[in-house]
Amino acid sequence: MRKDFIIITNNPLVKDRLGQEYEVDFAEISYEEVLKKVRNFVYNKHELLTHPLSGSVKPNETPYKSVMVAKNPDRYHMESMEIIDRAIASVSKFEFKSDKYAEDVYEDFRYIDYTLISSALPSATAW
Repeated sequence: MRKDFIIITNNPLVKDRLGQEYEVDFAEISYEEVLKKVRNFVYNKHELLTHPLSGSVKPNETPYKSVMVAKNPDRYHMESMEIIDRAIASVSKFEFKSDKYAEDVYEDFRYIDYTLISSALPSATAW
């Protein structure tokens, strides 16, 4: 199994469940800050392997985001650059309301994000 990717996340569930087997770059930062961190990777020649706006939960509704990028930078990936720039521009338009939920709702959002990134693992480890 190849593990030529990094999962960038602010989701502690992703760190706890996947961090032993995969490289997880975890930080306690906002959704938008996760995307900006991903942008830094992309602008340092890492390719996006999952879409930064994947899932049906709107960015302003959840505080958690996990994105997978190629581990070894090799060249500039223009499509990845365009995608991450558009994602950041899109997220910046939202008024965040994810700081107003009960704890069990945060647990649900952590699990949704974990499920989304976990679903990408089979294809990421197959190449």
